[in-house]
Amino acid sequence: MSLNVISFLVENKPGVLFNISNTIRRKNFNIHSITAIAGEHEDTTRITITSKADAHEIDKLVEQMSKMVDIIRVKRLDPLRTIQRDLALVKLHTADPMAQEEALEIINKYKGLILDIKPDTVIAQITGSVNEVTDFHAEVGHIGVIESARTGITAIEKGWVTLMEK
Repeated sequence: MSLNVISFLVENKPGVLFNISNTIRRKNFNIHSITAIAGEHEDTTRITITSKADAHEIDKLVEQMSKMVDIIRVKRLDPLRTIQRDLALVKLHTADPMAQEEALEIINKYKGLILDIKPDTVIAQITGSVNEVTDFHAEVGHIGVIESARTGITAIEKGWVTLMEK
């Protein structure tokens, strides 16, 4: 089973996200990540959901969901034609000066941003593919991750292809 990215353009009103996630639950799919943000137009919301499942089963789910009233458009994104990104905010324990130096080197290696630096902590922002963010976490694990927050995958298709196109 591979990680599938499903992109939705929906009406921006209460209950829509619940209905989508409840439909996914009823079909016995597990949501790996979910992001939602008001769309380009005030009355729409763009939702990106990732789920590990067979692509054929996801396609059947997408077809069923396209018939829901509040969904304007839904499609499974082709991974070869899609840019996907994950963002993590990671707070590291760096009381030891050597740990702080190593943390800064690893953050730089992953082209991360240092958002806050104190004598005993560093907060970094790492943006990249899911694998890159996961690899960063693994690499700084021995330094000491105090806390971490991830956005989940967001995605958009390459070129002129848009969510609105059939």
